[in-house]
Amino acid sequence: MPERQDEKKEEPMAQTGAGRSSWLGRSWRRIALVLLALLLAPYVLILLYAPGFVHPVSTLMLRDVVLRGGYERQWMPFETISPHLVRSVMMSEDGQFCAHNGVDWVQMRGVVQDALDGEATRGASTISMQTVKNLFLWNGRFFVRKALELPLALAADFVWSKRRVMEVYLNIAEWGPGIYGAEAAARHHFGVSAANLSRRQAALLAVALPNPFDRNPGKPGRGLKRLASLIERRAGASGDYITCLYP
Repeated sequence: MPERQDEKKEEPMAQTGAGRSSWLGRSWRRIALVLLALLLAPYVLILLYAPGFVHPVSTLMLRDVVLRGGYERQWMPFETISPHLVRSVMMSEDGQFCAHNGVDWVQMRGVVQDALDGEATRGASTISMQTVKNLFLWNGRFFVRKALELPLALAADFVWSKRRVMEVYLNIAEWGPGIYGAEAAARHHFGVSAANLSRRQAALLAVALPNPFDRNPGKPGRGLKRLASLIERRAGASGDYITCLYP
């Protein structure tokens, strides 16, 4: 009789262990599904953001809603943005924008080789890559972010026209704390619309993009002025590089 009682006591313990294992299995499956949904969501949004009447909001804007209580941005269609700014941003950020498919593989191979050789790596982000990073990801130099960024840039460049990529980029780029997009930047720094930017003003805005918190296009230092002069010259000679935007 005692032996039978011991056997009965062991059964609930075994059932409890099996129940815990089953619960853990369900939890991991839920976590895996959530992660999969987060990975796939940007690709769905790329499709939804394709029409011109859609004005996407970036993760950085959402961050400012939480931390600052809001942000400044007025959407400008591509056709209404000064060509001086379009040319300046392209020649400053991604001179091969019209030639690649979202990723500049030549530049990317150079970065990988530098990393393998133990040398300091240079930036190789295209405008497409910066657009998807700003829309869906986060700032900072992280391998995981870069691994997510590459396929998203290829997808955006495949689904969107080059004009749409540039339009989205120029409307979500950060030009200072809480200042997003060309229109808000032009009005904040120069008191004019993005449609009326001069060549000099456009060049100053373009060279401020890599570090908009430290570089003030409205009050440029000597170094920023020199960079702007260089980009102004390049933008003036950008005709062969910018045919995908201005045929």
